[in-house]
Order: sequence, then C-alpha cells, then structure tokens
Amino acid sequence: MDDPTPQPPVPPEPGDCCHSGCTYCVEDLYQEELDRYREALKAWESRQTPGSVPPNVQELSRNNHNG
Repeated sequence: MDDPTPQPPVPPEPGDCCHSGCTYCVEDLYQEELDRYREALKAWESRQTPGSVPPNVQELSRNNHNG
C-alpha cells in the first residue's frame, strides 16, 4: 500500500501579506494549512511500523508538533 509522507505547506513569502486586515489573510490560511498538515503527519506516523519512519521525517515531525 502506498502511504506517502504528508508534505508541509509552503509558507507565504514575506511580501505576500498586504497588512490591510483581509478576511482571508495568507498568514491565516497558511496556519490553517499547517494545522491540517500536523494532523495528517500525526495520523501518518500512527500508521507506520516502529522504526520505519526515516530520521529526517522524525525531525520534521518534532519541529512541527512543537509549533
């Protein structure tokens, strides 16, 4: 079964936010995407067998769970 590692969202560029109080600010949308990614990563990790998660993904996971 193919179960690829979820990929983190691409953060907005520094100039993407216009700082005018938009209803759907790119920063808010990014945070929502990041929350969904964290949930997907946690679910993905729970489906993996012990020792099968590569070290680079473990590091990514630790960094994102602490955000």
